[in-house]
Amino acid sequence: MASMTFDGIGKTFPDGTVAVANVSFSVADGEFVVLVGPSGCGKSTLLRMAAGLETLNSGRLLMDDADVTETEPQDRDIAMVFQNYALYPHMTVYDNMAFGLQQRKMPKDKIDKLVRDAAEMLDLARYLERKPGALSGGQRQRVAMGRAIVRHPMAFLMDEPLSNLDAKLRVQMRGELKLLNQRLGVTTLYVTHDQVEAMTMGDRVAVLKPVFNGQESNLQQIDTPQKLYDKPSNLFVAGFIGSPAMNFVRIELTAEAGTLKAAITGTNISFAIPAQPALSVFAGRQVIVGIRPEMFKVCPEAEALFNEQIPVAEALGADTFVFFDIASPPVNINDAEDTEDFPNKGKNRLVARIPPALTPRPHQVLPLTVDLEKLHWFDPVTGAAIRD
Repeated sequence: MASMTFDGIGKTFPDGTVAVANVSFSVADGEFVVLVGPSGCGKSTLLRMAAGLETLNSGRLLMDDADVTETEPQDRDIAMVFQNYALYPHMTVYDNMAFGLQQRKMPKDKIDKLVRDAAEMLDLARYLERKPGALSGGQRQRVAMGRAIVRHPMAFLMDEPLSNLDAKLRVQMRGELKLLNQRLGVTTLYVTHDQVEAMTMGDRVAVLKPVFNGQESNLQQIDTPQKLYDKPSNLFVAGFIGSPAMNFVRIELTAEAGTLKAAITGTNISFAIPAQPALSVFAGRQVIVGIRPEMFKVCPEAEALFNEQIPVAEALGADTFVFFDIASPPVNINDAEDTEDFPNKGKNRLVARIPPALTPRPHQVLPLTVDLEKLHWFDPVTGAAIRD
């Protein structure tokens, strides 16, 4: 097994596109770390650089404290699992799993033991004589996993291995992959665009965003899934982690006798909060507040902060998502903004998660309040979280 360290990694393509800039983090021995982010954020490029399939323009890559930046891919002892299964269609499951070992001239009896042990682990023993065309998508992905497992590599690199599976099978395979990692204890770097997949699988999750110059870093935050959810470092992480996504509204803060009064920009909605040292600095200025959908509660009309018509309600069985508009400018979470450049007009659509028994009729007015103790506060210029 091995630890893995990315030290100031950077990659710029010949056309000038900055794919990765100033990325530094470590993966501990046996840890399962997930790279997550939107398209173009550099997650697959980082994985390919770890495998040696992409060269670095800056920084270095360490494995067990040894610099492998210039090491050839075949000498890194890393196994990759791809989005497409890349199985040989004319070979049986057994031969697909054994092929890499045969190329290494490993003794036949050792190959047989490794393949059959991996097949038992992945519930593939009964399919060893079948060809890929006779397998389901989940079975083919397990064969691809088995081909990697039999090598006993120092680390696994997985590039969206579940994205080609249907929703039900994807949920099943998430659990199987996590159990497999716990059983094998192999260092794993896993790439996905699906934040639910990231949150349910990773020991830690690295949230990445696209960069447009070499002065910033793709890496926005790396932490445990719960800490990413509870304490996002900035607007981008807060908006990316959580399903449905966090709501954002602009707030005008004023200080009054030891308390702060928060008024939602463009509306007559206001509320008081206890003064907080970090937040008090913003008195007399505008800030952005984040409200997760589950922070809303249906309440008596007299207690409501929001009392709006509900044009859209999505009943999902265990929960209902209700959508409503407020007369406040929407918030762009992808880049920090100069608030003076953002016109105070338009509407901001919010979403709340409520119990299914309280699902409103179309266009019914629904009084909602918010758990004010759990609000997230952000600097509108830098996008950074405001905390004591």
